[in-house]
Amino acid sequence: MLAELEKYYPFPNNLVELFQQSAGKWPDRPAIGQKDPKTKQYQWTSYQQLSKRIDNLRGGLRKLQLAKGEAVGVILSNSTEWFMIENASHGLGLRFVPMYERELAKKWQYIIQDAQIKVLFVRDQLIYEKVSSIIGECPSLVGIYLVSGEGEKTLSSLEKWGQDHPTPAYKPHWSEIAVLIYTSGTTGSPKGVLLTHGNLTACSRTGYKLFPELNEHTVALSILPWAHSYALSAELHNCLQFGASIGIMESTDTLANDFLAIRPTALMCVPRVFNKIYNGINKTMQDAPKIKKWLFDLACAEAKKCRGRKPTLTLKFLDQVVFKKIRSRFGGRLRTALTASAVMNNEIALFFKDIGIHIYDCYGLTETAPAITMNAPIWGNKIGSVGKPISGMHVKIEQGEIIAYGAHVMVGYHNKPEQTAAIMTTDTWNGFRGIKTGDLGHFDQDGFLYVTGRCKDEYKLACGKYVHPETIETEIKLLPYVINAFVTGDNQEYNVAALVLDRDTLNRDIRTKEWQSLPTAELFKKAAFIQFITTEVTNHLKNSFAFYEIPRQYLLLDEDFSIDNGMLTQTMKVVRGEIIKKYGVMLSGLYGT
Repeated sequence: MLAELEKYYPFPNNLVELFQQSAGKWPDRPAIGQKDPKTKQYQWTSYQQLSKRIDNLRGGLRKLQLAKGEAVGVILSNSTEWFMIENASHGLGLRFVPMYERELAKKWQYIIQDAQIKVLFVRDQLIYEKVSSIIGECPSLVGIYLVSGEGEKTLSSLEKWGQDHPTPAYKPHWSEIAVLIYTSGTTGSPKGVLLTHGNLTACSRTGYKLFPELNEHTVALSILPWAHSYALSAELHNCLQFGASIGIMESTDTLANDFLAIRPTALMCVPRVFNKIYNGINKTMQDAPKIKKWLFDLACAEAKKCRGRKPTLTLKFLDQVVFKKIRSRFGGRLRTALTASAVMNNEIALFFKDIGIHIYDCYGLTETAPAITMNAPIWGNKIGSVGKPISGMHVKIEQGEIIAYGAHVMVGYHNKPEQTAAIMTTDTWNGFRGIKTGDLGHFDQDGFLYVTGRCKDEYKLACGKYVHPETIETEIKLLPYVINAFVTGDNQEYNVAALVLDRDTLNRDIRTKEWQSLPTAELFKKAAFIQFITTEVTNHLKNSFAFYEIPRQYLLLDEDFSIDNGMLTQTMKVVRGEIIKKYGVMLSGLYGT
């Protein structure tokens, strides 16, 4: 059976040789850059330097006498060391299990136990102390190593030992497990997704071929955590296979300055990033001098007129006067961006295309390593869609649900045979089993896929109409003063919603002047203000949604949904059960008011 599938995984079909090939081709190119904590300047590690450190760490890991197939974990944000640990682990035939630094200790405990992690690398002493509190519940764990600092139980000590004890790299078969990624879990416990070397290399290599402009001169700014499959495949493994350079964002607070320092030519992110930038541009224009706002509006109008045809001389002039300044906020070189995790808003995608930044919406799951479909220069960028199935993948729609087959589909969920059986199909395509995505969608006449909602999130109103709350929430969040939104209405006469509002943005709106002196708690209960918000949201939604989909009553909140309070996953999706648990009674109380 494996021999029949071999053609879908051409050399190099494991992550060890994929990087070794790049290090041999572009030894002196900068591979990964991160800020020096003292100087705040970016320091770059070349492909050759990175390869040497991986060799040393692999030798150091061998000292720990881990058996092939055992697990190494990290609680670490994106860094040079993150990739070193991953690649060195693979070079010994070990499984790699990434975890988020910003996570509840009980989640770390669950993952360490479930994956049977033997050796764990943590960022610093603070995380080490948090992990120490759960060590007693994790009998598989035999060693914890600090990534920072010097000393016996540090990454540095392993590198030094490995330098004196060189160990040749093991070359895994494409069918061997490479990474165990735990899904965020909007319901229940996280599930460990078993991805092979073949899954990950096929995904990265196929995606790369769709973008001819990507090459060894590409520079990417890393924003998303590599512990998530999208950033892992589309950014880390993808960029390092063709000699690109990846500069790592220091933090969300420094993102604006990091864009200027790195000056990326490509970006892999989520729509939320562009939504925030778009809202920020509009806020700036609202407060700008009249002549500046007039020029901006004129440039936008001229760009709309030129869609689908050559730019006019007027647009070329306005591009230099207006749009060039906006592009300069991204460093001035950004032309290509890939987004995933949620569907990009059409209006925002078109705006960025007008100013010279092409956003390609893609679709996939952690369970598919993750790419299933992509918009791409090779076959076109149809805004509103998530593109066409990429090579090695096949998609069909069954009773409205998207079913994906192919070379990227996971082996299964670790230690969860029943849940694996529930999500996998019994039929095959070219020898590959399919996976039920849980997403609803359809193809257009040109073969582009459109995602319309989630099967599990869909519910029926008392009138018999079906509602996909996620699409309504996404649209509401485009309002500049809405931070987060949650829509519900299962078996009810109409929808209601909880909105997390940004008080600072509201205070800049002249229409709220009469209420600006009120404390937030009082303001969010004031009938006249609630009516103002209701009217604003209704007017925003009425051109995109049917009347029965638009919420009629609102619960206004000043506490955001977050990872810390359990209401958001690591990929910023709402955990519906947790929100209902906290606000369900109040939301139910909106009916009849």
